[in-house]
Amino acid sequence: MSDDRGGNTFLAFLLGGLTGAALALLYAPRSGRETREMLNEKLREGAERGKDLREQAREKGKAFMDEASEYVDRGREVVEDRKGRLAAAFDAGRQAYREEKDKSKS
Repeated sequence: MSDDRGGNTFLAFLLGGLTGAALALLYAPRSGRETREMLNEKLREGAERGKDLREQAREKGKAFMDEASEYVDRGREVVEDRKGRLAAAFDAGRQAYREEKDKSKS
């Protein structure tokens, strides 16, 4: 029963929308040609706005990727620096161990 009620509601909504659109066209203060021209102009404006927004989003995305790339590169530099320091400390510790081992044998 609820499925039938939902279908009736959708049908009523659709018919109401179509009736409203038909009445709007019948009582429009402009002629059909003027209305079409206005609608076409609005569509062109919307398309231009969409292109502008797409370009802005592309530029912001590129800037974000460039910035992220800089952070990644800096992170790699820091890791390489720390890796070199750790390797040097490890080698120094190994050398100290060997020297102490050699002293204890003598």
